[in-house]
Amino acid sequence: INLIKRHLQTCINMEDHHCGDSLFPSSTLIPVTTICILLFIIGITGNTMTILIINRFKDMKTTTNLYLSSMAISDLVIFLSLPFDLYRLWKYVPWVFGELVCRLSHYINEGCTNATILHITVLSMERYLAICFPFKAKAAITKRRVKYVILALWGFALLSAAPVFFLMGVEYENETMPDPATRQCKHTRYAIESGLLHTTIWVSTAYFFCPMFCLLFLYGSIGRKLWKSRHELHGPNAAARQKVNRQTVKILAVVVLVFAICWLPYHIGRFLFTHVDDYHSARLSQNFNVASMVLFYLSASINPVLYNVMSNKYRTAVKRLFLLPHRTGIIGVTEMKNEIGTDSHYEWKQLVTVTVAGEMTHK
Repeated sequence: INLIKRHLQTCINMEDHHCGDSLFPSSTLIPVTTICILLFIIGITGNTMTILIINRFKDMKTTTNLYLSSMAISDLVIFLSLPFDLYRLWKYVPWVFGELVCRLSHYINEGCTNATILHITVLSMERYLAICFPFKAKAAITKRRVKYVILALWGFALLSAAPVFFLMGVEYENETMPDPATRQCKHTRYAIESGLLHTTIWVSTAYFFCPMFCLLFLYGSIGRKLWKSRHELHGPNAAARQKVNRQTVKILAVVVLVFAICWLPYHIGRFLFTHVDDYHSARLSQNFNVASMVLFYLSASINPVLYNVMSNKYRTAVKRLFLLPHRTGIIGVTEMKNEIGTDSHYEWKQLVTVTVAGEMTHK
């Protein structure tokens, strides 16, 4: 961070359009750095609060929130790589942090990225079961099983990211006469020439598009189920349940939209970077990679913001965490129980009531 500060001051004082060893002009570097530092602060603070809230308050330890807590850990770890990415943005050469840090920073990013995508997909499958097959969900979804699933997701994510650790390294412009001033943290020549890099990028791209298609199917099915159930709701609480259903669809739509916006440019940028030959295309690829880097860290910081904006229960938990006064009473408790992330047993009871009412209506 101190190195970045010194480079920032140098750039501000320079009349040149470019800053030292950077590939980008100061008009790009300064705004991008400012945004990334803000995302760092928001991400570290928000994800830490999410972990504390879910682990401190018993009523927040639901099966859904266990996934969200694990995702918050993944997002926190991702931010460990931000200082190194900013350093490379400002000073492309030489890389001064050594071979191990070069490999680890990319491996951590890849592993946590895989973990986040897997968590979102499995969590969506759980919500699909809870809404479309409530009887099966009650028996299948337990906190104990969810904890084992989370461990398995992390193991698979880190294992599948292992090739990245060996495909990255410190390279020189001239390997026969290495000059320390030309050290770069990049894909190794062997990775490029052997085709392993190309294969790894295709696997990484599949990590995005396969879950994305899965999410579209799951949330489409959930949306249809909730839309049909609006005619099957009866009784004094029908209006309240319908309101909860609309809120559920809204939150799920936002989750899918944010997921697509933040990750699609990242994978397009990586694909372009490995398929460009001329200078102008390479320049476009570099600019695209900068934008995708910002969106990459945005995705790691935005979840707590979404929880705070869209969940009354989360906002109440934040106030409890900081011992701030918050509204209580029948209305407040009812709202808290009806939001996504409540206990699976309550969700099951509510969904079974809707399902049974619908079946009785059609008989």
